[in-house]
Amino acid sequence: MNRTEMLELIANGENSLVEFKRDDCHADEVTKEMSALLNLEGGFILLGVEDDGQISGLTRSQKDAEEWLMNIAHNNLQPPTTPVWTSMSMDDGSVVGIMELTADSPGKPHKARRGKAWVTYTRVGSVSREATREEEGRLYQSARLVRYEIKSVADMGLENLDFDRIENYLRVVLKRSVPGRADVKGWRRFLLNSDLLVTVGDGDCTSVAGLLLFGLNPNRRLPQAGVTAAAFNGVQKDYNTVDEERIRGPLAPILSKSGGKVDRGVIDRTIDFVKRNMGGIAWLDGARRRRKRAFPLDAVREAVVNAVVHRDYAREGTDIEVSLYKDRLEVISPGRLPNGVTVDKMKEGVVRVARNELLKEILRDYRYIEHQGMGVRNRIIESMRRHNGTEPDLEEEDDRFVVRLWKEPGQEGT
Repeated sequence: MNRTEMLELIANGENSLVEFKRDDCHADEVTKEMSALLNLEGGFILLGVEDDGQISGLTRSQKDAEEWLMNIAHNNLQPPTTPVWTSMSMDDGSVVGIMELTADSPGKPHKARRGKAWVTYTRVGSVSREATREEEGRLYQSARLVRYEIKSVADMGLENLDFDRIENYLRVVLKRSVPGRADVKGWRRFLLNSDLLVTVGDGDCTSVAGLLLFGLNPNRRLPQAGVTAAAFNGVQKDYNTVDEERIRGPLAPILSKSGGKVDRGVIDRTIDFVKRNMGGIAWLDGARRRRKRAFPLDAVREAVVNAVVHRDYAREGTDIEVSLYKDRLEVISPGRLPNGVTVDKMKEGVVRVARNELLKEILRDYRYIEHQGMGVRNRIIESMRRHNGTEPDLEEEDDRFVVRLWKEPGQEGT
């Protein structure tokens, strides 16, 4: 970082990535900010800068300031971290210390020492505060220390699974033998070994993934397990929808022996919604009338599948959103990208991380997922370029990830 870049940070004020601290602040204050920044996406602590952006400078030598901060990072954080330290001299002789904390830390959640306790902090805008239980759980999940998809779902057992659907998965998709309906031990053994069932105390409960994939009524205990789809006349959301549907039920379809879908799951029903509302363009090719959809189905399918596989199911109260507008399609998945995943990596096709590994593997068995890590690059970006020459938007916005497919210029409203 050069001085111009540092002054620009100061001019923009404190935010989710930048914190100002006087040099005489207490170590606990710095520890709290380090925990909060590391648990979000990293950032900078500028030592020797007042809350209003005035530069007061270091009151000790640069070496002593660096040693103080490094001791805090190693002794007052759990797990410890090693930040990058630099300093910058101003024209008036004052010095600002700059501590950079890495993004996507594999050690999340970082806890700060507070007396004899260890506390997890998170960042909301320019404010660092103690994380809620739900927020702390998501941090463990993002660090892959806890797999939410194989957690048990209270009061949901074998009787809440659709055995016709599971039998179909075994017979038609995996082409393997199936226990008889009366063979409770055989079914229990398979479901436990597949992580679709979890032993809790003296009984068994379905896992989150088991209920999402094969549940009779997943939304009874997982109300966030669905898609809200809507089509609008204009380019913004309004109350006058062309079509809308709350899509509920299991993710997995029931297939015929030839591979056709006898009963469509949430993914296929969402794609059906887009197909009937996307529109397209038609033209005459000599005496023959031709038609092209607004979006290639490969891109639509990939966007929906990615949302289902990678969404944060620990985030309650919000569905996956699929919205069709006059000029675009948006697929919004709740939750930030999994730890280590970036938009650039997705575009390059080098992503090998899934938030929900079990969902990914079983949906791959159904051929919803074929090329690990390559779907965004090949099926969304390249497919859209070939189809109408547009570039899709892939954006991480606060606590959600958005895929935006654009209609061909001049095609809006058709």
